[in-house]
Amino acid sequence: MQQKLYLSLVLLVSTFLGALGQIFFKLGVEETGIGLALYALIGIVFYLVSTVIYFYVLSRTHLSWAYGFTGLSYIFASIMAFYFLAESIPLLRWIGIAVIAVGTFLVGMS
Repeated sequence: MQQKLYLSLVLLVSTFLGALGQIFFKLGVEETGIGLALYALIGIVFYLVSTVIYFYVLSRTHLSWAYGFTGLSYIFASIMAFYFLAESIPLLRWIGIAVIAVGTFLVGMS
């Protein structure tokens, strides 16, 4: 059980970093020149680290379990977009985010 908790936490970090990469990609496309390149590079680095962490987890557990955690990236990206990019998120999307959270929890518990 401790191994599953550990891998869950590692997957949490991986999905968070992947979502953070998306935030930097979004910031990059709103810039030009060096700003675009810098934000894109930072986003790529976050994605790369996220992928390396994900590979580590895949080497230690079932894909069908680990892949379920990728739904967290949508949750993280939506929350970060709301707070850091001032994007509005309608109620129906918040409900969808809650459903994804419940689904991810159920997959993690299986």
